[in-house]
Parts: sequence; C-alpha cells; structure tokens
Amino acid sequence: MNQNYSKTFSGKILIVDDSMNNLILLERILLRKGYKVEVAASGKQAIETIELTKPDLILLDIMMPGMDGYEVCSHLKANERTRGIPIIFLSALAEVKDKLRAFNVGGVDYITKPFESVEVVARVENQLRLHELELQLREKNLMYRREIAYREQAEIETRLLLETTKFQKEQIEELLLNILPKPIADRLQEGQSIIADSFSDVSVLFADLVGFTNFASHQTAAETVKILNLIFSQFDQLSIQHGLEKIKTIGDAYMVVGGLPELKENHAEAIAQMAIDMQAAVASFNVQNNQNFSLRIGINIGAVVAGVIGLTKFSYDLWGDTVNVAHRMESNGIPGEIQVTTMVYERLKEQFLFTMRGPLEIKGKGQMIVYLLVGPISQLTVDS
Repeated sequence: MNQNYSKTFSGKILIVDDSMNNLILLERILLRKGYKVEVAASGKQAIETIELTKPDLILLDIMMPGMDGYEVCSHLKANERTRGIPIIFLSALAEVKDKLRAFNVGGVDYITKPFESVEVVARVENQLRLHELELQLREKNLMYRREIAYREQAEIETRLLLETTKFQKEQIEELLLNILPKPIADRLQEGQSIIADSFSDVSVLFADLVGFTNFASHQTAAETVKILNLIFSQFDQLSIQHGLEKIKTIGDAYMVVGGLPELKENHAEAIAQMAIDMQAAVASFNVQNNQNFSLRIGINIGAVVAGVIGLTKFSYDLWGDTVNVAHRMESNGIPGEIQVTTMVYERLKEQFLFTMRGPLEIKGKGQMIVYLLVGPISQLTVDS
C-alpha cells in the first residue's frame, strides 16, 4: 500500500495473541504505519472487544488457551454482523493442514511465526486494500440497487399514471358518447369550446307514450323507471339500426333526428321507417306485458340549428321552426298514429302510403295540411 492509501484508509486493526511480546511487537509495527490498534490476549477477550468496536482487520493467533483461533474465527463468521471482517491468522504451525484449516474456517491470509515486520505490513495493507474495495463495491451495489428500485418504482408510478390517465380518458369519452354524438364528442375533446352548426335538411321526430302518465301514478318509482327504460331502450336500438341520432328524452317523450350531425341522404325514409317500427315495438310490448300504451308520433323536415349547451353538463340540442312544428305534429296528433307535415308527405309519397287528415289549427302556424303515415307502399302491396 502506498502512503496516499494509508492516509485515506488508516484502518482499525485488532491483534489477538496470548503472547504479550507478540502483542507489543505487532502493535508497535502497525502504530508506526498509522493504523489504529486494539489488542486482546485471549479468544474470549477478542470477541468482547469486537462487540464494542468493530475492527477493519483482525490478526488472530491460533494456539491460545481456552478458545483457540479456529474457534474464534468460526464464531465470527457465523455472526452476520462480524462475518465480513477479514482475518489473518498468526501461527508457528507451518504445516499445510494447519493453513488449510485456517482458510476453511474463513481466514483470508496466513502469517507464519516468527514473522518479519515487512511481511506483516505488506499482508495487512493488502487485506485492508481489498477490504476497502469490497466495502466500496458493496456501497456501489447498494446505491445501484437503490437506483434500480427507484427507477422501477418511477416506471411503475409512470405506468400507473398513464394507465389511470388512459382509463380516465376512456371514461370521459364513454360518458361523452352517452350524451353526445361521436363527431360532437370528438370536437369537444379536441378543444372546440363553441359547437353550433346549421343544417338545411334534416328530419325531426317527436314521440309521446300516451297512457304512461296515468300508469306511473299507480306504480312505484322503480317500476315506473323500469318500464320506461324497457320501451326507450328498444327505441334506442331502432335509432342505431336506422342510422339516426337520438337527441333526448323528456319524461315519457322521445326525440330523434336524421341527417345530423353527419349528413344522411335517406334520412326522411329512415325516420319514417323508425316511426313505423316504434309503433310496432309498443304494440309488441303491450301484448307481452299486458299493457295498453299507445304512441303518438309527429315528424317534420327542414332546416335546424344544432349545438352543445352547458359548461359542466353538456346537452346536444336542436332549435328552429322545423323542430317546433315537429313537436306540434306530435302534440296535435292521434294516439297510435304518425302525423307528418306536407314537407314529409311530398318527400316520401312515392315510397310510403299516407292519408290526409285535413287542415289543422297549429299553434303559431295557423291552418296546416297534415297527413297520417300508413306504411311503406311496397310492404302494403305485398300484404294486400
């Protein structure tokens, strides 16, 4: 070991020997080299000293009364706290079997008595250097394991954050899709704050479940919601089947539109067919559940404005005269019938059969010619 090494790692050495002369000689040699030295005259005293002050290196005599060097070494190597302390054996025993036993019980080196001071110093410096390197390696390994653990934890937290963010995003998307058409939900998520569009040609349908209010007055809240949900769920499926957009429900009223937010060329035909299917669905429900509901439907075609309103609770809705008239067609209609405007009649008269109901006084519009939709001409022809 060079001088710089001695300064940076002086080391604390325990000398264990029952010979006072050997203790004094070894202590003098090592103190001159700048080491801190402790001495013990027996194996028992050595163990007691090590319990109080943990040395960096032990010079251990073999032939001692009571507890010999082999026993002391075995005791220290069996203890987790002292297992890593390097031990150099000192002995007058020079046979190979003695040295092998010393190494087998855990010794790192062996100095034969009588010893030379130069050899002692060289072997001590070598073992202290190795011991220091081992400690540094352990520290680096510990730091490395901590770094790996930190990175793994950071990766886990990052992955968890990403998964949580993804889940939250999916939840938001799912929630938006439950209340808004997908193209509108996409625009909101892209950051568009104001959504308002004009559509020149759409079909608007209003339907009212006649008789449900009286039915609900005699039912529990749970039963009322259950029945309404069964019927409106069928309407929802029909809107998907015909490529239409459900706008909202208000009590026992249902509103659906065709031709927005994405354009649909045959929206009028689709909404007329959905109206017919809605009537059939209610009739089937009545038979299966022993009820007597009827559906009053109104349809109109024309221009509307559509947009999203609300800051925290979004709602996609329609405005305009076309919407108002469609609602009047329903409210002034006949239970079990589909009442439509002249606009609808003119658009669909080649594909569907209508009967004129006659002019009606419509609030805000005056006298209007209205029609009742009977069904598709092709289907009626086949049935006849």
